Amino acid sequence: MKKLSFFEKTMFFINSLAAFFLLASYIIPYISPKTAATASTLSLGTPFLIILNVLFFAFWIVKLKKQFFLSLLVLGVGFNHVNNFVQFKKNKNADNSIKIMSYNVRLFNAYKWSKKNDLDKNIYEYIKIKNPDIIAFQEYYPKKNISLKYPYTFILANRKTSSVRQAIYSRYKIINKGSIDFKNSGNNAIYADIKIKTDTIRFYNIHLQSLSIDKNKENFGEKDSEKLFMRFKKTFAMQEDQVMKILKNASESPYKTIFMGDFNNTAFSWAYKKLKGNKTDAFLESGNGFGKSFDYIFPFRIDFILTDPKITLKNFKTYNVKYSDHYPIMAWIQL
Repeated sequence: MKKLSFFEKTMFFINSLAAFFLLASYIIPYISPKTAATASTLSLGTPFLIILNVLFFAFWIVKLKKQFFLSLLVLGVGFNHVNNFVQFKKNKNADNSIKIMSYNVRLFNAYKWSKKNDLDKNIYEYIKIKNPDIIAFQEYYPKKNISLKYPYTFILANRKTSSVRQAIYSRYKIINKGSIDFKNSGNNAIYADIKIKTDTIRFYNIHLQSLSIDKNKENFGEKDSEKLFMRFKKTFAMQEDQVMKILKNASESPYKTIFMGDFNNTAFSWAYKKLKGNKTDAFLESGNGFGKSFDYIFPFRIDFILTDPKITLKNFKTYNVKYSDHYPIMAWIQL
């Protein structure tokens, strides 16, 4: 430290804090939100800490200072976490694959959250162009003047919020369906057993408790940071109960399962780690870039497709279209 200037010493101190908190964040997915709610909320900052440590690593490399080892070591220790953040995979041959999409459409702009016109029509047209075989909608809202031509559908309103629905559209026959109601929540999960040729897969459309992030409101709509913090803690605790309900239902399924939807949490959270289990994250297997799925300045990936390990994943893509506050994601699978 003797050879460092005062500015460099200050930078290394900040670097040390960033490295420490990133290292601490690696433990968060292993801790129940009810056990350590405060730690769970800090998981939202993990992407920022990764970027910060990468910048510090580059800063010290340019300066030709050995201090670059600190961030390099922390990033190396948490390679799997960094891997969750960014991918560089080449596209594979996806011929004869089944295309599955997940999309939170924010009620097709029914309540005019955006001043842009015809967002509902834009969404429908975009889906027609991408032509998924199976699509899971979160925050679905029926539009009488617009429809998608799929032979099989399962649309269900939440008991608490009847205007908000979950929907599964399929070109393949739905032979069974059901719902997992979340206590004291406007969100829920639905599932459909879909027969594809000689196989049957249970598709879950999951919408975990929302963090209610509104990028257009200061402090996400809360008057002070303490209230915001408490809201996040309560949300993560509710997500724990919801995740356990989903896993219990999936454990009783006679078929292979696929989890799709808006988890309202990042890949650095307990909720994601639990739902992923031994499943394959389509983004990690075949994605490219940051996988950002929420329209915010930060690259939040909160929408996921997790498949049974016996199902082959060929490709994955996040579509950067701003017709909702979420981006549609799609995976190409083979049974």
